[in-house]
Amino acid sequence: MNVLIADDEPHMLHIIKAYFEREGFRTFTAEDGEAALHVLCSEAIDLAILDWMMPKVSGIEVCKHVKVHSHAKALLLTAKGEVEDELLALEAGADDYVRKPFDPRILLLRAKKLLQVAEDVHVGPLNVDMQGRKIYRDGMDIEATNKEFLLLKTFIEHKGRILTRQNLLDQVWGFDYFGDDRTVDTHIRRLREKIGEHLIKTHRGIGYSLEVPKEHPNE
Repeated sequence: MNVLIADDEPHMLHIIKAYFEREGFRTFTAEDGEAALHVLCSEAIDLAILDWMMPKVSGIEVCKHVKVHSHAKALLLTAKGEVEDELLALEAGADDYVRKPFDPRILLLRAKKLLQVAEDVHVGPLNVDMQGRKIYRDGMDIEATNKEFLLLKTFIEHKGRILTRQNLLDQVWGFDYFGDDRTVDTHIRRLREKIGEHLIKTHRGIGYSLEVPKEHPNE
């Protein structure tokens, strides 16, 4: 999963980054709110860890952007300790709120809880290793590209929901992608060839959805 860590304290940034990378997360860093917004617009971020008091654009303002323009979870870090501050953070859309100073191990656990990190996800004949970015079909390793894996991951996270091409472009290619949206169709066609034609359903004129076969009612 992709994690953005935004903090104007380089030492803090380095420590948090090290803990998350050790656990297999792909990390992006920013030392101010403006840089954080740039990352959010160019990468498919799953969790944004934001320091409240950042220069240029505050963590609160970045948090508001996350909730409107991204599927990412937002976790605010702050030295502020008043109840009113916590309420303000939650009202801005923060999914969690951690006061400084904190133990990085606690932050990591809180992040995993937000992301509901699972070792494996089962979808029909597929076994998907979310952290290892591996897809297995009936026990056989499927050689999927990064974009194909991210497409499947996005479908899993929105299982049963119809996603438009624009939804998929935003989640997988990033909000600053300005190419042909038909690239989504091409990648889905290739993904279907690898995981099975029946798992991704086309809704003509609308988009696509992940469909679990009836013989797997508990998935």
